Amino acid sequence: MTDSTVVRLADEPSARPATTEGGQPAETDQAVVDLLGLLAYGELTAFERLATDARMAPTLSDKIELAAMAAAEFAHFESIRRALTDRGVDPETAMAPFVGPLTTFHSLTAPADWLESLVKAYVGDNIAADFYRAIAHRLDEDARALVLDVLADTGHAAFVVERVRAAIEANPTVAGRLALWARRLVGEALNQAQQVAVEREALTGLVVGEGDLEAVADMFGGIMAAHSERMAALGLSG
Repeated sequence: MTDSTVVRLADEPSARPATTEGGQPAETDQAVVDLLGLLAYGELTAFERLATDARMAPTLSDKIELAAMAAAEFAHFESIRRALTDRGVDPETAMAPFVGPLTTFHSLTAPADWLESLVKAYVGDNIAADFYRAIAHRLDEDARALVLDVLADTGHAAFVVERVRAAIEANPTVAGRLALWARRLVGEALNQAQQVAVEREALTGLVVGEGDLEAVADMFGGIMAAHSERMAALGLSG
């Protein structure tokens, strides 16, 4: 797939995706549908997770902050759902292929306490966000703007960093446990990403682009470098 053939949905947001003679979405259009479906379900599950994790908050102000984070995630989900509908795509159909992998990921990485929930929100969600940003330039203009808008920092990262660093300062022994937790999150995320890559060829084609494996390696190298920086910001070793 070359840059000239990368995802080109109709110019009008309300237009339906292009189809092949058999009535199926064209491959490049299917890649964007897959990406938006994955992002939509990711935002929906993030909302559910944060709303649930708010119950573990040690103070009322922490509970309010996490509830605000959950509300922001749901607002992002609504934006993507509207965009899919405007493109003539049923949002539930677009999300369906990713229910299994994301459900498995969250089942395997259920946080045991408040601090683990914060690290998961900060580390796991930001790795996914880095991935979406890395391939956003291959999307059509409308999809690219939507993805970047949804992934814009809402200021919640500073809250997580402050709470985790304060907890480590109060009890340095938690740092090792949280560092191991973060590594587990990354490992499980990569496992589920591999499953998605095997099952969704159009989405994989969007990621690979022209097939330049060196560029793909550089992309993931950049994602892991950003992860290491976030770990350092938390006061944890990568």
